[in-house]
Amino acid sequence: MYLARIDGTLTSTIKHEALNGLRFLIAQRIEGDGSESGEPQVLVDMLGARVGSLVLVTTDNEAIRKATKNTTPVRLAVMGIVDSVYPELGIAV
Repeated sequence: MYLARIDGTLTSTIKHEALNGLRFLIAQRIEGDGSESGEPQVLVDMLGARVGSLVLVTTDNEAIRKATKNTTPVRLAVMGIVDSVYPELGIAV
């Protein structure tokens, strides 16, 4: 799992049928010191994250399969929306 900032949305007119009804978001991974890491990624969202939100991302396909009760071909998904960050713990986001 890691933190990411939601930078936008993505629209797909044709997709795997197991993905119908799921939202796609464009996110940038954020390191513990607040710096960006790597290229932007596409996440699946079922929680309603908005542009600018800080989210917790899972890389475990099994988590999304259990949540949707199907064989969704997804690797990255929003598993939580972050309310607070505690800099005293070394996270300067």
